[in-house]
Amino acid sequence: MELVQKIRNAQRADGPATILAIGTANPPNEMLQAEYPDFYFRKWLSEYTNSDPQVLRELLQTGERSMIKKRYMLLSEEMLEENPHMCDYNAPSLDTRQDILATEVPRLGKEAAVKAIKEWGQPRSKITHVIFCTTSGVDMPGADYRLTKLLGLRPSVKRFMLYQQGCYAGGTVLRLAKDIAENNCGARVLVVCSEITVVCFRGPTETHLDSMVGQALFGDGAGALIVGADPDVSIERPIFQLVWAAQTILPDSEGAIDGHLRQAGLAFHLLKDVPGLISKNVEKALNDAFGQIGIDDWNSIFWVAHPGGPAILDQVEAKLGLKQDKLSTTRHVLSEFGNMSSACVLFILDEMRKKSLKEGKATTGEGFDWGVLFGFGPGLTVETVMLHSVPTDN
Repeated sequence: MELVQKIRNAQRADGPATILAIGTANPPNEMLQAEYPDFYFRKWLSEYTNSDPQVLRELLQTGERSMIKKRYMLLSEEMLEENPHMCDYNAPSLDTRQDILATEVPRLGKEAAVKAIKEWGQPRSKITHVIFCTTSGVDMPGADYRLTKLLGLRPSVKRFMLYQQGCYAGGTVLRLAKDIAENNCGARVLVVCSEITVVCFRGPTETHLDSMVGQALFGDGAGALIVGADPDVSIERPIFQLVWAAQTILPDSEGAIDGHLRQAGLAFHLLKDVPGLISKNVEKALNDAFGQIGIDDWNSIFWVAHPGGPAILDQVEAKLGLKQDKLSTTRHVLSEFGNMSSACVLFILDEMRKKSLKEGKATTGEGFDWGVLFGFGPGLTVETVMLHSVPTDN
C-alpha cells in the first residue's frame, strides 16, 4: 500500500490549476445589430411565415435593447441563398448544417487555439490533454479529433469531447481542466470552446416565438486556454488560478431552457423565468464557494458571468447590490460579440486581463484578488468557478 500511495502522490501536482494563456477567434462576417432585422427579413425568409412582421421585428430588436452593437457569424446571405431550406423553421436541414459544422467548428477552434499556444510560448508537443466543447453539431470522430489533426498534436494526446452542453459549459471545461491538471503532474491542457450559430439559425414561426430571442442574441466565436498546475514562471506566465469548482441544477427549473436536435437543426426554447430563477439562487452558489474563505461582500470580488442576456445581468446585479462596474467587462463582451454560448466566459477572461494590464491594475482580476466565474445554461444548470487572480507584473 505504501508503494501504491507513493506512485499516487507522484502523479499529483503540488499547486492549483492555473490558466497560462488565452486565445479567441471569430468568423470574419461582422453583423451590426441595427442591420440584423433587415438581413433576417429578406424575401427568401419572410416567405416562410404568416406572422405579423412587426411583432417579429420587435422580438428581433431584443438584441438592440440589450445593448448588443454587433455579432460575428459564419452565416451569410450567400450561404442561405444556396441552402434556402435552412430558413424554413421546420424544413429538414440537419444534413446541410452538419456538413458545414463538421469542418467549420474545429477550424474556428484552431484559430483560437493557435493564439493561445503562441502566447503560452511552448512547443505543441507539450500539450498532454485536449478538451473540446461545442453545442454546434455532432460528428464522429469528433471535433476534438479534427482539432488534434489540424494542430499537429501528438497522436497520444488525451482527448475529451463535450457536445450539446449549452451556455453553462464554459464553466464545465474549466472544472474538468482543473481536475486533470491537478491530478496529472506536468499536464498541460488545451481547452477549446467553439460555437457557430449555423446549427440553430432558422426563420420565424407562429408557434415558437421564443426562438426569436435566440436569433437576436447569439453570435459565433471560439475561445481557447492552456491550463496547467505548478507553472514554470521562467517560461510560463500565470493569469488566473482555478481554486474551486462546482455544478448544480437549480430548484424548480426543469424545462426552463430546452434545446432539441431535430431534422430541422437545433431548436432552443425559453419556457420559464430564467433571469428570476438565476438571481434567486445565485447567492447560495456564492456562499458555497466563498464561505470557506470568509468572503460575503460580492463587490469585493471580480466577476466573470455568462451574459445569457441583459435581463439576467440586471437581475443578478439588483439582487446582490452589485456596483455598476462589477459586470462591465461581461456587458462589454455581450455588446461586441453577442451571446457566444460556452465561449463567452473565455472571451470575458481575456478581456478582463487585457483591461487590467492596460489600466495598470495590480492583478489580472481588475485589481481584485478573488473572483467568480458563472456559467448558466440548460437544466437550469449553473457552473461556479472560484478564481484567484495573479499579479499583473508576474
